[in-house]
Amino acid sequence: MSTSTITSADASGTPVPVLSFSPVVLPVPGRPVDLQVRVTAPATGTGLAVILLSHGQGPSHHLSSLNGYAPLVDLWAAQGFVVIQPTHLTSRTLSHLVADAPGAPFFWRSRSEDMSHILDRLDMIEKAVPLLAGRIDHAKVAVAGHSFGGFTSSLLLGARVTDADEGGVVSLLEPRIKAGVLLAAPGRGDVLNGPMADALPVFRTIDFSTMAAPALVVVGDEDDSRHFTDMGPDWHADPYTLAPGPKALLTLFGAGHGLGGIAGYDAAETTDENPERVAVLARLTAAYLRTRLQAGAPTWQAACEALTADAHPMGRVESK
Repeated sequence: MSTSTITSADASGTPVPVLSFSPVVLPVPGRPVDLQVRVTAPATGTGLAVILLSHGQGPSHHLSSLNGYAPLVDLWAAQGFVVIQPTHLTSRTLSHLVADAPGAPFFWRSRSEDMSHILDRLDMIEKAVPLLAGRIDHAKVAVAGHSFGGFTSSLLLGARVTDADEGGVVSLLEPRIKAGVLLAAPGRGDVLNGPMADALPVFRTIDFSTMAAPALVVVGDEDDSRHFTDMGPDWHADPYTLAPGPKALLTLFGAGHGLGGIAGYDAAETTDENPERVAVLARLTAAYLRTRLQAGAPTWQAACEALTADAHPMGRVESK
C-alpha cells in the first residue's frame, strides 16, 4: 500500500495538506478481480462528504485507474471532500486479467455496480485508511465521472439503458447517491454515427428522461467527439438538456475533452492543458456539491456570481 501527503489549496488558495492512500482492496464475490480503490482526503476535518469518482478511458494506461485524475482529486480533497476512486474492469491496467470475463471489454454494468459495492463497504474503507475513521458523513454521497465515467454516473443518477444482449430496460439508480457531476459525458444515442458507435451499442439506448437526481453537467465548448458523433460539443450537454431538473450546465470556454487536464498532471493526451481552468472547475464543482449535500449552503450561488463577475470569465452557468 502507498500513503502520500500532498499540499493542495482550498477555494481561498490557502494550502491544505491532503492524504492519499491506496490501494484499499475490497473483495467482491463474482467480480473477476478484487475491487481496488484510492482514497484521498483532507488531513483534518469531520463530517466529510464523499465523492465517488469514475474514471474514463483514454490512451494512457494508469490514468484510467485509481491512479488518475490527481489534478481534480487533490483540489476536491483540499476543499473538504473524501474522494474514492475505483479501478473499473475497463482499465487497461486489468486488460490482461479480464479480457475473457463476461461484459468485456467495456463492462458498462460493472462500472456502475462498483460504486454500489464501495458504498456497501464504506465502513470498511473508513477503518482501513489511517486517520480517516469517524470522519465521514455516510449520508452525504455524490458521484462524479469523466467521459465514460460520465456515462457511469448518469446511470447511477437514474438514466436508463436497454441491454442489447439480454434485452429489457436496465436501471442502476443508486439512491444513496444524492447528487452528481458529469464531466464531458456522452449524450443521446440517436445521433451516433462515428467509428465508436457500433463498439458501444448501449450508448445508443440511453434515456435521460429518468435521470431525476440533481446534477451539474460540465462541457467544453471545443469538445468535438467525432469518434462518436458529428453533432459537435453540444452533444455533451444532452444530459442537461434532456434530463428533468434540477440540473445545472457549466460550459468552459476553450476547453476540449480533457477540460484543462483533469485526468493527470502533464498528460500528453491533454490538448487543452490549463491549470487555471482545472482550478476553476474544481472550485465550481465543489461548490455545487456542497450546496446539494448540505441544505442551505450558499456556496454554489456565490461561486456562480464570482464567475459572472470576472472580467474574463472562463465559462458560463445555466440552470433549470
